[in-house]
Amino acid sequence: MGSAAIVNGGQRLHYVDHGGDGPVVVALHSFLMDGEMFRPQLAELGGQFRFVTVDERGHGGTPAGGPFSYWDVARDVLGLLDELGIERAAVIGTSQGGFVGLRMALLAPDRVAALVLLGTSAAAEDVKAAEHYRQLRDTWVAGGPVEGLLDMVAVICLGDTPAAEWKAKWRGVDGARFAPMLDTLVGRDGLLHRLAEVRCPTLVLHGSADAAYPVCRAAEIVESVPNAEPLVVVDGGAHFLSLTDATAVNPHLREFLAKHAAASDHVKRP
Repeated sequence: MGSAAIVNGGQRLHYVDHGGDGPVVVALHSFLMDGEMFRPQLAELGGQFRFVTVDERGHGGTPAGGPFSYWDVARDVLGLLDELGIERAAVIGTSQGGFVGLRMALLAPDRVAALVLLGTSAAAEDVKAAEHYRQLRDTWVAGGPVEGLLDMVAVICLGDTPAAEWKAKWRGVDGARFAPMLDTLVGRDGLLHRLAEVRCPTLVLHGSADAAYPVCRAAEIVESVPNAEPLVVVDGGAHFLSLTDATAVNPHLREFLAKHAAASDHVKRP
């Protein structure tokens, strides 16, 4: 289920507007995931907020159609807000979704009422990690998503959370689709020098067991964003902690969004 919009100069974007009269919250997923990773938030918070989940370029029902950057994806999502007649929204981003959310806040600060960043980083990818991921890309392209690769990705992203549902989806991602997604991830520009420009209220959560980014990546965001709340470290939390550790995460989301997402609205832009 869901809808498609044509945004940002012709990009087809798949999304689900879950409806409701509450403040608007746009939820942006992690690498290799899709909007369904926010089911725990929809189940617990959906009655209070109007969630819009988006499949980012190359993921879920949204094609990539060539090389792209996370700035492009941020413009896609801003274009979707135009299509839906939403002037301002709160934005939740987990890992890759956080990369996009930060860029939305920099491109259009008047449109991001509040920002929640989970398991993400404002730095460029570590050089050694990037090389490791490129080797993974080459293996995926050469032989497809074999079980050993899927197991490795699941451990990095989901920790010890059962991954059968997501691995089933990943098996359908061929090398031609995987490569540009991975290249965008490891080739992204760093934003540390621009974090002082992010003016909206910001909540940062990070798992202590995050296998992709150390907690210091979260701490440097909190230290540099002027209106950041104190860092929330989820004990034992995995990298995709909005999914894997929803019981610990959701109370923080509810409190923060109840306070700050009310600044979002449904007013049609001219």
